[in-house]
Amino acid sequence: MIRDLYNVRSLPADDSPTPLTEDEEQRFRNVLFSELGNQIADHGWTRFPAHTPEDRRRLIVVGQRLTEYWGQQVFVHPEDECRMRLFLAGNETA
Repeated sequence: MIRDLYNVRSLPADDSPTPLTEDEEQRFRNVLFSELGNQIADHGWTRFPAHTPEDRRRLIVVGQRLTEYWGQQVFVHPEDECRMRLFLAGNETA
């Protein structure tokens, strides 16, 4: 049987992830804002994986949005090469 393939794209040769579209990026930041915001509100801190510079920038933007939304500083610091920690003042250590 022969099948026709529609809307099929070839993958890049280097297997690197493709960048998100503006709409996808905005939706992902909104999800992070909600989920990480809830965790910070419950515990005073949270950590999230950040393997690429884009991931780190995204978390910094989410931290800034949370700061504006709450009117209280949300700090964003790297824990190691793979994780970022978001926390409120007084929750520097877990």
